[in-house]
Amino acid sequence: MLALAPGAEAPLPSGLLFCYTESMKKSSSVKQKIMGRPRTGTTPLMGFRADSTTRAAIVEWAESKPDKPTLSEAIRRLVEIGLKIKK
Repeated sequence: MLALAPGAEAPLPSGLLFCYTESMKKSSSVKQKIMGRPRTGTTPLMGFRADSTTRAAIVEWAESKPDKPTLSEAIRRLVEIGLKIKK
C-alpha cells in the first residue's frame, strides 16, 4: 500500500513492481585503478637538483658515449665513476 496522506492509502499498481525488477541490473565487480606511473625498478629513488650548466655537462658527456645513455643512466654512470676514484 502507498500512503498518500495520514490515514489514506492507495494500492500500488502491480506492473510497477515488474518495471523496477527488470530494469535493475545486477552489480558487477569493479577493479580499482592504480593511479600513477607503474614502478620501473626495485631500487630506491634518489633525486637531486642541478643547475643548467651541470645538466648540460652531463648531457654532453652522455652524447659523447657510443651507446648514448639516457640522462638518468648517465648520472648513474658518473656517480659510479666518481665513487671508484681513490683519494
